[in-house]
Amino acid sequence: MFEHKVAVVTGGAKGIGKAIAEEFRKAGAKVCVIDILPNDYYVGDLADRTVLEDFARKVIADYGHVDYLVNNALPLMQGIDECTYDAFNYALRVGVTAPFYLTKLFAPHFAPGAAIVNISSSRDRMSQPQTESYTAAKGGISALTHALAVSLAGKVRVNSISPGWIDTDYTVYEGPDAEQQPAGRVGNPLDIANMVLYLCSDKAGFIMGENICIDGGMTHMMIYHNDFGWTLGGDGR
Repeated sequence: MFEHKVAVVTGGAKGIGKAIAEEFRKAGAKVCVIDILPNDYYVGDLADRTVLEDFARKVIADYGHVDYLVNNALPLMQGIDECTYDAFNYALRVGVTAPFYLTKLFAPHFAPGAAIVNISSSRDRMSQPQTESYTAAKGGISALTHALAVSLAGKVRVNSISPGWIDTDYTVYEGPDAEQQPAGRVGNPLDIANMVLYLCSDKAGFIMGENICIDGGMTHMMIYHNDFGWTLGGDGR
């Protein structure tokens, strides 16, 4: 399906990003990974503008074009009690600025039929305490998605995915951890990778500017204290 296609995957050395890169390779694509962790293509910090520019030059020098850009790299998660000004900005540079700037750098080089998939999070619409840096970055990339979709209309399809609980070690959970999700299980990286490849395919040609939440239905479950076995803890959380 993706023979002779070029896929760029940020944060592709582990977890969801690694699964996305592997699935693209299985489908015949050439994959260009950038990650701060060791990988077989490009090691660098996405928060650094010069790194982004050098990475983009390498991709175009190697392949001449880009078919798919998957902005997956993980911003740090710190809360308002501990997160510093610099740490918060770092999270936004990785989670929002890098996807924007890579899109801008690759804009002249996207092939016909190109697609961008941004990896957001169900935390773009719900939160736990002390998660501000991560949540702000994920909310930002969700909004960036529909902005880019409008700006790049007719040139590149842009969509995003908001994963819920995804266990990157493929652990199989039982009991409450699984049952709290209507799907009856915790997610795994392939649940996200499969949707990424679908959104990049011609089958998704009429999907544009959308954010697809893949969380086993958890964000749709209404929770009230003492209803259906749900009980709020004594600390108010």
